[in-house]
Amino acid sequence: MNTPAEFVAWFRSVAPYINAFRGKTFVIGFSGEMVTNATFVNFIHDVNLLASLGVRLVLVHGARPQIQLRLDESQLETQTVMGMRVTDPAALQCVKEAVGRVHHEIAAQLSMGLPNSPMANAAIRVTSGNFVTACPQGVIQGIDLMHTGKVRKINAPAIHSRLEQGDVVLISPLGYSPTGEIFNLTMENVATETAIALRAEKLIFLLDIPDAATAGDGTAAKLPRELTVRESKLLLENTTPATAAALPDCIRPSLQSATKACEMGVMRAHLISRHNDGTILQELFTHHGIGCMISQETLQTLRKARIDDVGGILQLIEPLEAEGILVRRGRELLEIEIDRFTVFEHDGIILGCAALYPFLEENACELACLAIHPDYRDQGHGERLLKHIENKIIAQGIHKLFVLTTHATHWFIEHGFSQATPAELPKTKQNLYNYQRRSKVLIKHL
Repeated sequence: MNTPAEFVAWFRSVAPYINAFRGKTFVIGFSGEMVTNATFVNFIHDVNLLASLGVRLVLVHGARPQIQLRLDESQLETQTVMGMRVTDPAALQCVKEAVGRVHHEIAAQLSMGLPNSPMANAAIRVTSGNFVTACPQGVIQGIDLMHTGKVRKINAPAIHSRLEQGDVVLISPLGYSPTGEIFNLTMENVATETAIALRAEKLIFLLDIPDAATAGDGTAAKLPRELTVRESKLLLENTTPATAAALPDCIRPSLQSATKACEMGVMRAHLISRHNDGTILQELFTHHGIGCMISQETLQTLRKARIDDVGGILQLIEPLEAEGILVRRGRELLEIEIDRFTVFEHDGIILGCAALYPFLEENACELACLAIHPDYRDQGHGERLLKHIENKIIAQGIHKLFVLTTHATHWFIEHGFSQATPAELPKTKQNLYNYQRRSKVLIKHL
């Protein structure tokens, strides 16, 4: 931040996220490789920041490299079946020692409270327990995996109780059976089942991949910024060479887990690289994030309008035109300008629309005719339509969006627009401004 004004503007920009996340439950899964990295302390600082903002945090850690190191020290070799380690009694002892050491190291770092550091006065209470009931994986391909297990049940009430007291819950990749056995689990399995059981707002995986792997610029080797559950399943099921490049082994298990979580009620799942400092803050507190987000919502319902949508759009906007809320458009003009429109469609019915008019000479666009069916208002559809439009023009390198409105001033201000004057409009739009209608001018810089 070069100036105090820039700092203030940035700080204000994150306020909506702070308000939205307060009191919500996030489950964060991270690998044992991340724990060994020198920058892990920065992640701990970010966890402290999230906790101080009122986010309820459940941390699930892995321990693969630490387990392998302990096995090597004990000169033990283990088999793998379908990517899972066969955990015999001797290997289980190494697993318990390695996981215990990692768990305590994380708890120690979360307990820091050094003055003049991001952890000053943090006073984070870390809680753990036998929250995970597990069962054996059984016999796969003729091989008994013994103490390699999977989650059977998560004690959600017990975890909720700790979260309500303000604790950060730390869970290891170990599970316990009613018969007193211990099972070696995967971090992805534990984090996913925990998020589902808690009905978490977010499941976040910090992956051991370079940031470029989730840059989302459309190339085969990168995940897109956003995926729906359906799109994610198609990506996972597709076995073309391009898909294989897009889904290396370190991504596929996390994408499968994230997809399952969203399918089972988790609102959002995020796959982000662990290699950037502050990566989790950049993903959560910026509009576009830096990773891949999987959601329940079907984004395909937001699409470019077609000529056969004209009738549905007219049914939507004609009542608003009659009230003077929207400028009147006839069918002929609508047919001519149909390429300007984006529609929100549900089950073949047009429930929302918006039009976009570019003013390329001034690097700006006008948002017009934003309308949502009365029965579907106050459900976030207007906001999603607006964000879709914003993403569309940002992709075109345009960063100024303006709107003229007579009735929806407050709604647009609540969504980041600022009041302006007709003199701030593009020159060609100034000449068309209707001083008799006296619409409010609002501008948003993206």
